[in-house]
Amino acid sequence: MKPQFKLFLIFSILSFACLSDLNAQEKQEKIDFSAVDSLYREDQFYFGLNINLLNNLPENVSQSGFAGGVIAGFIRDFPINKRRNIGFGAGLGFSGNTYGHSLLLDRNELGETVFIALEDSEIEYNDNRFSTYLVEMPLQFRWRTSTATNSSFYRIYAGVVLGYMYHFRTNFRQDEGSIRISNVPELNRFRTGLSLSIGSNFVNFHFQYTLNSMFDANISGTNEAIGIDKFKFGLIFYIL
Repeated sequence: MKPQFKLFLIFSILSFACLSDLNAQEKQEKIDFSAVDSLYREDQFYFGLNINLLNNLPENVSQSGFAGGVIAGFIRDFPINKRRNIGFGAGLGFSGNTYGHSLLLDRNELGETVFIALEDSEIEYNDNRFSTYLVEMPLQFRWRTSTATNSSFYRIYAGVVLGYMYHFRTNFRQDEGSIRISNVPELNRFRTGLSLSIGSNFVNFHFQYTLNSMFDANISGTNEAIGIDKFKFGLIFYIL
């Protein structure tokens, strides 16, 4: 099992353990449902900062330098119980990411994409990275301890993120010049991933694991699949 996926499972198990414990505590409290606003919902704007880890890299390809990203958007809340602390969420947002690595994307004389593992070559370079920009749709199952009058609460949001990479750009720099490519037919622009947000009040931890690979291609001259998926973690801020 992939290390990043193991980490995602561990955080998921811990999250639901916390959920069970907090639910047990709430059962001991008397809740006045008549005081619950029948129109109350947790519609939220969100903003997050994350660190990206590349996974399933080909041999002689590695991640290098800092890889970070931002997410932002809005989620509409759909409560499903009388207390309105359990529900679903559907939203629309944006994600921008950058990654440093040792995989060179270039063109051959026919205009085809060439993928070169730089650690297995004699090519010298100063910087090599690519940037991605996506429109995303988060879909969540949501639990929280909030009410219409209580803004201090715990939350666990788990679900999937569907995305489309509308812009991709490489940036390879060496003393002799640079290579920039944005049109890559082998790129999987539709992205899917699992997500988990857990925390309280304004600040929360956020984890996301990509389910599909970034490229459908092989290292040039070999049969080694490029693949590459992503695990990211960081902080997410929910604003009512």
